[in-house]
Amino acid sequence: MNNTSIDRQRTALVVIDLQKGVVGRQTAPYASDAVVKNAAALAEAFRKNGMAVFLVRVSPSPDGKDALRPIADAAAPFQIPPPGWADIVPEIGPKGGDFVITKHQWGAFYGTELDLEFRRRGIATMVLCGISTNIGVESTARFAYEYGYNQVFAEDAMSALSAEEHALTVTKIFPRIGRVRTTGDILAELANP
Repeated sequence: MNNTSIDRQRTALVVIDLQKGVVGRQTAPYASDAVVKNAAALAEAFRKNGMAVFLVRVSPSPDGKDALRPIADAAAPFQIPPPGWADIVPEIGPKGGDFVITKHQWGAFYGTELDLEFRRRGIATMVLCGISTNIGVESTARFAYEYGYNQVFAEDAMSALSAEEHALTVTKIFPRIGRVRTTGDILAELANP
């Protein structure tokens, strides 16, 4: 199951919500510091190979009026986050040449320039990681699938609020829309010329 086949000319890394306000939460099955470590290793490998790195963060507008407030059984309460909440953790970047995408909803495509940036650069495949597996990562993956992008999911470079949420997405959803691999599998692929 190690047939990742990454085309260095047409593949980008997309890192979801590895920002100060998100990585401070307890995650499972992987602790957020392990997710950050694996995502940072992927980002460095992509940069070393001259491949695009997209760092996605979520942040509401300063007045909070763009926050969704649906009628739902378990709607999350909205609070304007404290200063620095949306800052990408320094272990990830951004570094020279990285793209920073600010989203205002769960997925990284809706209402952002991510699709445009991919198309203009000929990106056909994305390697996806981040927090939370079943929210920001999965929402981004579903849009990417509908837009026709190939996907590789770095299973141990993502995590959720519970092991059950992570497992459901990784075992039931992601195999239907892409390839699930480990950080080690992807790094090994990138190390081969």
